[in-house]
Amino acid sequence: MQQMQMKNPILSGFYPDPSIVRVGPDYYLVNSTFAYFPGVPLFHSTDLIHWEQIANILTTKEQLDLTNSPHSGGIYAPTIRYHNGVFYMITTNVSHGGNFIVTATNPCGPWSMPYYLNGADGIDPSLFFDDDGKCYYCGTKGRREGAAFFGDNEIYVQELDLSTMELIGESYAIWHGALKGVEWVEGPHLYKKDGWYYLMIAEGGTGLNHAITMARSRSILGTFDGCKRNPIFTHRHLGKHYWAINTGHADIVETQEGDWYMVLLASRPTNGYCLLGRETFLVPLLWEDGWPIINPGVGLLEQNISIPNNKNIPLESVSEESMYHEEIVDSNHEPYENTPPTHTNESNLTYKDMKENFCYKELPPYFMYLRNPKKVYYEIGRKEGLRLYASSVKLNADDSPTAIFLRQTDINYTLDTKVNATLTNESSEAGILLMQSNHYHYRFCFRKSTLPTITLIACEAGNEKIVIEKILPRIPQYLRVIEKGLHLSFLYSYNDENYEKLISNVDASLLSTERAGGFVGTCLGLYAYTPSTNFGEDYADFSYLHYQIHR
Repeated sequence: MQQMQMKNPILSGFYPDPSIVRVGPDYYLVNSTFAYFPGVPLFHSTDLIHWEQIANILTTKEQLDLTNSPHSGGIYAPTIRYHNGVFYMITTNVSHGGNFIVTATNPCGPWSMPYYLNGADGIDPSLFFDDDGKCYYCGTKGRREGAAFFGDNEIYVQELDLSTMELIGESYAIWHGALKGVEWVEGPHLYKKDGWYYLMIAEGGTGLNHAITMARSRSILGTFDGCKRNPIFTHRHLGKHYWAINTGHADIVETQEGDWYMVLLASRPTNGYCLLGRETFLVPLLWEDGWPIINPGVGLLEQNISIPNNKNIPLESVSEESMYHEEIVDSNHEPYENTPPTHTNESNLTYKDMKENFCYKELPPYFMYLRNPKKVYYEIGRKEGLRLYASSVKLNADDSPTAIFLRQTDINYTLDTKVNATLTNESSEAGILLMQSNHYHYRFCFRKSTLPTITLIACEAGNEKIVIEKILPRIPQYLRVIEKGLHLSFLYSYNDENYEKLISNVDASLLSTERAGGFVGTCLGLYAYTPSTNFGEDYADFSYLHYQIHR
């Protein structure tokens, strides 16, 4: 049989905690979104290689309240399942309300209002539908007998009445993880195969010690015995400079042809720093002697994986050049400046060359806001493009600033925009935002002062400083950011042809998980800010946002 070549990750950038389900020939996949809105992107594929975002599941404040949520608060670890014509998505809003379920008969929506689950303590909920029609809730919480340390968890299961969306009967602790004294037993999923109930979890925390372990039982409420090969998958023994680290938090799916695959999260470091957060990867598995073997014969994630071409889809290949990630970057390297670099499209990623002109009334589904947006501050679909009315919400506050975001999907990119800013209040700003979190970001902006001024501001640990500020003869309209590995360059132009450098070789590691902490990845955006509380005085018109990846 011919093989298709698949390149990992299947979703590049900030797409952690994947969960997958197959419905006939279609696969659906969801991810965590934390404090970003809308919540829980929904992807569709028919071959596990090419993925398209078809919706966001949580699209209203009634479904997703993110008021004052920390950047790594909000939505944790969704699970998607399908049963008797209904899609179920269950997740945790750690900032407001806890564990809840939403449902839909069409995956593109509309999705229901949340059903909050009383008595469902903890995080990382999952659903399992048994052969007899019963539904079970499977979750994570501290040990019921008392946790010996923070992260000393149990995996528990309890029946769920789908007619009332209430937990019924007794709650049973079914496993405490594979290793003695393990931290952060979490992310459980239940499956049934050949008369066995299989429980797959993550343990060791979502950093370098992350691992996937498994246990099984003849009874869903009975004693679960761990696989003697546990952990069944991890990269913890490969060190922090391997091309993919932090592997864990997985879900598995069977194809129509009987093949099995696992989706999981991992991070790709660049010289020791992970800028993109936790991404979604795919790996094959084989059942052997009643237990799964992950990527048989290899046992590790690979950048290029062969998948059976069961649908006669035209074969594709991935060049060695496109496998770049852990490249040692020359500290004296000057990135491309006046000419946008060439790029290649890779259809398994969400976007590789995207130019948004903001001509529609709604943003494409891969755009996000930080927390629940105040829609009056956004005018989309104007002839002049996107208008952002500046708000007085600071970028380092736990509130919703006037800003829109894309996920950064590669460490080599060019980001361009054309902006016409009307700033009347002293210290008002408008421009490009590179955000790892509230407390770790860069702002490349025009600032209102007595003379035309262009500025680069760094925020580290919540403390802001001006990296460089330059007085100009007039305000340019074009801003460009270029990243090459761990080096950022910031440029501007009056005519979109001759770009002048404000500064280069700026340290991008400020935007890494290693420095900022948390669970998110870097997002790239446009924003407008004013210290004034008078709505409409300050605003910025953005004609487009152009994001290109290069090698």
